Amino acid sequence: MPGSRRAIAAASLALAVACTPGGKGGEVRLRLWALGREGELVQELTRDFERTHPGVRVEVQQIPWNAAHEKLLTGFVGETSPDVAQLGNTWVPEFHALHALLPLDSLVTQSATLRQEDFFPGIWETNVLDGVTYGIPWYVDTRVLFYRRDLLARAGVDSMPTTWAGWRMAMEKVRDSSGGNYAILLPLNEWNTPVILGMQAGSPLLKEDGTRGAFSDSAFRAAFDFYVDMFRDGLAPRLGMQQMSNLYQEMARGMFAMYISGPWNLGEFATRLPPELQDDWATAPLPGPTGAASGVSMAGGSSLVVFKSSPHQREAWSLVEYLSRPDVQARFYHLSGDLPPTYAAWRDSSLANNPRALAFKTQLERVRPLPKVPEWEQVAQKTLEYAERAIRGQMSDSATLRALDAEVDRILEKRRWMLEREVAARVSARVPARGATPGGR
Repeated sequence: MPGSRRAIAAASLALAVACTPGGKGGEVRLRLWALGREGELVQELTRDFERTHPGVRVEVQQIPWNAAHEKLLTGFVGETSPDVAQLGNTWVPEFHALHALLPLDSLVTQSATLRQEDFFPGIWETNVLDGVTYGIPWYVDTRVLFYRRDLLARAGVDSMPTTWAGWRMAMEKVRDSSGGNYAILLPLNEWNTPVILGMQAGSPLLKEDGTRGAFSDSAFRAAFDFYVDMFRDGLAPRLGMQQMSNLYQEMARGMFAMYISGPWNLGEFATRLPPELQDDWATAPLPGPTGAASGVSMAGGSSLVVFKSSPHQREAWSLVEYLSRPDVQARFYHLSGDLPPTYAAWRDSSLANNPRALAFKTQLERVRPLPKVPEWEQVAQKTLEYAERAIRGQMSDSATLRALDAEVDRILEKRRWMLEREVAARVSARVPARGATPGGR
């Protein structure tokens, strides 16, 4: 959209939101759909919001994660969407494609409390599609290394390396000193590691405007070889998480010394590893091909969105602003353990003085959004399936990646068709009909 048209659209949206009427009888009832445990905990925060916003009542519906996607789609189709909802940020492109979400840029610009620059850039970017912001990060998720410092020290490794070459050497030393155990756990039912390594190597994962797979290109191939070789060389066991009796018990007994995981395991490691190991585990940002700056990780987490269909867009936005305040985010962290997406919330002493949490803060400075296509979760699942075939020796690396690209291209076939139609429509709109003259004369 040209600059003038975009400005007019933004002004119109701001006016529409400002003029949105309240509910009958002087009370506005906002519906907030929140997922999993967060749906229970957020009610403590919304009660305070109600006290500071007289006449607004927030009705929270808690939805289990395993039912959330279908519930949200059903709500959209049945025209029963909530005013505000929590979306996993990989779902934002899908609901954007359905034209279900309210654009938020003009509201952010006018906000007295919410500023884009206060958020980790890579996390904010997950909510931006075609240059427009459709969600506000609520809490963040990324992946770092959890590791046993004592096992690394026993192998002669005094700190976690920052390069792939140093990391590989450290893993070899741990394997060789482990008495038959492994250096790292890379569960075969988790797609995150090969995808993150691909991003570190510079792979876009998808190419041609997200319409085709880029997995057999040289960048992803280099990362894939690095990943699969960890299994072939005995650095990682060929196991899925469901094949392990207990992750924490196995790490405690030294079956592996490293594990790539997310922030929920900060609390789990602190309670599930035995007391004698509590000083021996740590976290570190991921190593990268050429050093720390290349050690990127995935930008995950959940965002808050306002549905276009909401009759109370002004009040809905006020709720999003409130839940995005640094002091409220810090309180939510204390309730849930979910990491906040703003720099200011990280000044809370429980985060600022926690070296294990600070590894995540460092990593959040080096995160990248996953491909912003509605089909991403299907693509991720196929990446997992084909990676396991190579790991188990059922296909060569080259054949695996060619087959993966073919499968991904099939998944994205409808996306290509839709984009081709859009291009054809734009061209048709610019080209006069045969025999016509400019201006219609």
